[in-house]
Amino acid sequence: MRAILDDLVRWLAADESIALATVVKAEGSSPRPVGSRMAVTDSGQMAGSVSGGCVEGDVFREAQEVLSDGEARLLQYAAVDEEGWQVGLACGGTIHVFVEPLVQVHRLLIDALRREETVGLATRLDGDQHLIAWPDGRVQGDHTLDSVLTPVLAAGGSPSPLAALRSTPHGDVFLEVFARPPTLTIVGAVHIAVPLVTMAQALNFHVRLVDARRAFATRDRFPTVDDLVIAWPKEALDPRTLRPEDALVVLTHDPKFDVPALEAALKTPVGYIGLLGSTSTQQKRRTALKERGFTDEELARVHGPVGLDLGGRRPAEIALAILAEIVAVQNRPQ
Repeated sequence: MRAILDDLVRWLAADESIALATVVKAEGSSPRPVGSRMAVTDSGQMAGSVSGGCVEGDVFREAQEVLSDGEARLLQYAAVDEEGWQVGLACGGTIHVFVEPLVQVHRLLIDALRREETVGLATRLDGDQHLIAWPDGRVQGDHTLDSVLTPVLAAGGSPSPLAALRSTPHGDVFLEVFARPPTLTIVGAVHIAVPLVTMAQALNFHVRLVDARRAFATRDRFPTVDDLVIAWPKEALDPRTLRPEDALVVLTHDPKFDVPALEAALKTPVGYIGLLGSTSTQQKRRTALKERGFTDEELARVHGPVGLDLGGRRPAEIALAILAEIVAVQNRPQ
């Protein structure tokens, strides 16, 4: 949903009627994961994808029918011969796509996602009824789904974000939990941080930039960054902004920033810690941290020199290497 959020906001502002198509079940090889969405307007605009191109044309046609008659429908697309004329998947799997009109509960979901809230949505596939719920107990919609959605939301999605089809006494229910996006905290408003901010946002990170130097940390240099924090690392870093799903990179290359930032990060459960600098710089920072009581096991959490070795040396290439390592760490089997 987040991938098409900007398009939905723009279309709703233009008073467009919108149909949503969602992959609610996948069997075998699937080009797009469960939860993938595509949106279609009555004026013929389209955003998102449910198959990477194999069946989008047919889903678009079905979405126009949904906008015309207001009736939701569940579609199934299976594998077909690539040389044939049938509509289907070339990858050998089967996907089930639920197409429905965008209704008030979806507007509430869009608002919650724009506020970066954790929120859950349950959709009945046999009647196009919904329940939206928040971790604080707020719910709105079909309360018969409360017993299905609320426990999943309370458990954080198991895992979160979650997208799964469940068989219930109320029929098949598609459950989604949209967690607050992961945060990338960047310590140091240096040149590498400029492309790193925009690349991280393209990967749906909430980006927080920390630097005590006002001349460096400006909106002119970082117009899109989500949070611009002018403060020393010791003041700006705490467990509330460094969760297991989050990442932190230290780019200052200055012990006055590097050591306090690493010290603060190592006291939190943040999932990734990266440090810019040569091998000798890495050793100096580790020595300083050992003097502050950190063990070799604790220091092993620090990735340095930061980033995968892609061979590039330009700022954008280093930013790409950093994000590549963060993604690799996030997707590593537990």
